[in-house]
Amino acid sequence: MVNITLPDGTIKAFKKGVTAHQIALSISEGLARNILAAKVNQEIWEIDREIREDASVTLLTWNDDDGKSAFWHSSAHLMAEALEAIYPNVKFGIGPPIENGFYYDIDLGEETFGEEDLIKVETKMMELARQKNQFIRKSVSKAEAIDYFREKGDEYKLELLEDLADGTITFYTQGNFTDLCRGPHIPDTGRIKAVKLLNVAGAYWRGDEKNKMLTRIYGVTFPKQKELNEHLERLEEAKKRDHRKLGKELELFAFSEKVGMGLPLWLPKGTILRERLEKFMRNAQTKAGYDAVVTPHIGRKELYVTSGHYDKYGEDSFQPINTPQEGEEFLLKPMNCPHHCEIYKVKPRSYKDLPIRLAEFGTVYRYEQHGELHGLTRVRGFTQDDAHIFCRPDQVKEEFIKVIDLVLYVFRALGFTDYIAQISLRNPENKEKYIGEDELWEKAEREIQEAAEEKGLVTVTELGEAAFYGPKLDFMVKDALGRKWQLGTIQVDYNLPERFELEYKGADNKMHRPVMIHRAPFGSIERFVAVLIEHCSGKFPLWLSPDQIAVLPISEKYAEYAQKVYDELNMSDIRGFIDHRDEKIGRKIRDAELKKVPFMLIVGEKEEAEGKVSVRRQGQGDLGSQLIADFKSLFSQIIIDETGNP
Repeated sequence: MVNITLPDGTIKAFKKGVTAHQIALSISEGLARNILAAKVNQEIWEIDREIREDASVTLLTWNDDDGKSAFWHSSAHLMAEALEAIYPNVKFGIGPPIENGFYYDIDLGEETFGEEDLIKVETKMMELARQKNQFIRKSVSKAEAIDYFREKGDEYKLELLEDLADGTITFYTQGNFTDLCRGPHIPDTGRIKAVKLLNVAGAYWRGDEKNKMLTRIYGVTFPKQKELNEHLERLEEAKKRDHRKLGKELELFAFSEKVGMGLPLWLPKGTILRERLEKFMRNAQTKAGYDAVVTPHIGRKELYVTSGHYDKYGEDSFQPINTPQEGEEFLLKPMNCPHHCEIYKVKPRSYKDLPIRLAEFGTVYRYEQHGELHGLTRVRGFTQDDAHIFCRPDQVKEEFIKVIDLVLYVFRALGFTDYIAQISLRNPENKEKYIGEDELWEKAEREIQEAAEEKGLVTVTELGEAAFYGPKLDFMVKDALGRKWQLGTIQVDYNLPERFELEYKGADNKMHRPVMIHRAPFGSIERFVAVLIEHCSGKFPLWLSPDQIAVLPISEKYAEYAQKVYDELNMSDIRGFIDHRDEKIGRKIRDAELKKVPFMLIVGEKEEAEGKVSVRRQGQGDLGSQLIADFKSLFSQIIIDETGNP
């Protein structure tokens, strides 16, 4: 017999060799019909794979992210089968599931493939799906695998096999298609009821620009046609909200090939928005006891060798800057934390000085591959709202909880209400990726878990997602379209203080190592703004809008009164513009609506005579005539409601 522990803590005994499908059947027939895969001791398995020892088992359906992942992984294989049926000489690279669907990189040789060919492959996929072919797993020797793909002439699979150890290789077959794959897969192709191939792109083999450009086909599938239809509607809405499109329309930012790809230029309105975000964070940090610092954009290479960043990020960084002095090299900084460690070291520290909280809006640089750049979400130069807290070990949990409170305050002020906290731990099977002693890692991981529990956060735990120097708490936020983004991170680090030999004198008069907490509630300003634009469709909270008001005189006759209104509001830090164009008032209102200006203040003969403004709110319409003082009160109350700050 084997003991199976279910997620609710229930332990059930089954005969050795029980499958996840049989476990599901013991619970309900409905669950058995819907199960797609199973998590067995944190590893995803097929539902017909035998469990021969005690295990923790989670049964995965379409409602689980891991269930969707298995579904889309199988869909990638189904697409590959359809492609091979239509293009017998096709060769395959990799075909993983991604957050919303899957892709496969393929080499069609001399044949071309474009958007018009997607329908043909979709049709074939649905034909094959209706055959309800099972996904059959088979372990093979490395020699067998090499022989199989050598006969097929698929050099990509042969290259992948070079990195695999004999005894670890598995094939999966469905219908007439066999692929090199670790799995897992859903029970059969019949579960796939709706298919949409979305687009075609180019991708270098293994992400290396020196390698051949392959054709990448993106797709998504669902167990019901209705769900696919809803997904496609969300994609259309996402196109309307695309931050690159809205950023251009709202004149927030731009890119220039002469400046360099991945290096954004902030336009005047975008700069106002960015500065307001920074001011908001600076105010919150000042109240929380942070000290602002400024560090250079470059540092000696040795600084990042000491921190470990050169070893971990060297390949993704810009090449060293050589000075006229022989052997002297500088790097564009990939992270701010090494600089802050050096600030900590400028003078002796006592246990009474701690915690020390150093904050900086620091710009860092990473050389992202050309094909990975994407608007503001993936750039080569970005600014982090970075801070590092140096504290005693007994202060770690309290400081960590204070940072959680700060992150949640930011989310409330910006309208992000749907989020979970991801506890990102190191992968115990791959410790060479990380620096530091096991004991320190375990202590840091425990402290994060306790802090999250104490705050009552909804959490998930992910192995292998830790930073190289310590575990972290990442906030995964859902936007208005239900898409998940990682915004805000807090990390506990016992390792950099060791590498930089940071010290403080304790109450026992001996020298001790402080603990570092890294935190960035926004993450990067660039990425945060991109997500915010798409979340609110460019309709920013009032406190953040670059233009908060548009004063619209009915005619040039009232230009002087319009200026008086604007000047009075400007004195109260209410910002915007006057529309002096010789246009009808309807056109001015429509244009202000399109620019997503929160308030339109219309002024004419009646308003001037009464010392009032006629107020319209973006998306809501006419709010009536108000005294300027009353409008200022309304404006201030909205700001308080949005930010919680009087």
